[in-house]
Amino acid sequence: MVSGKTHSISELAKEFGVTTRTIRFYEEKGLVSPVREGQKRLYSNADRVRIKLILRGKRIGMTLRECVDFIDMYDPEHNNTEQLHSLIDNVKSRREHLLQQKNDIDAMLAGLDEVQDLCEASLASTSPDKKTHQNPDKD
Repeated sequence: MVSGKTHSISELAKEFGVTTRTIRFYEEKGLVSPVREGQKRLYSNADRVRIKLILRGKRIGMTLRECVDFIDMYDPEHNNTEQLHSLIDNVKSRREHLLQQKNDIDAMLAGLDEVQDLCEASLASTSPDKKTHQNPDKD
């Protein structure tokens, strides 16, 4: 039996809004190490924190490997300076990449609007019954 508070797989899945399969996958990858009590898995507080940090990293677009690499850099005896600087660099890089993607998407949407407007203008100038060919969402 694990000393301290333990958590069942179903408790963790519910808390973090994931499936039990996700947590078992992390176990299969060696990212968490629950103690077995018969068929029951008992996760420690450390396992719970690792799952929380992995899911947080995944939410911001990190790969599972990147999440684990950052978590494994944790070194409380040295103020976690290396871990924090590395994470800041990663976050800045991701932000720049996402902003570039956002700009690209905005440009594509503007291009689509332009093409749609040109097509609708062309239809409106050549169609005898202009109302039946117009997009009702554009009125």
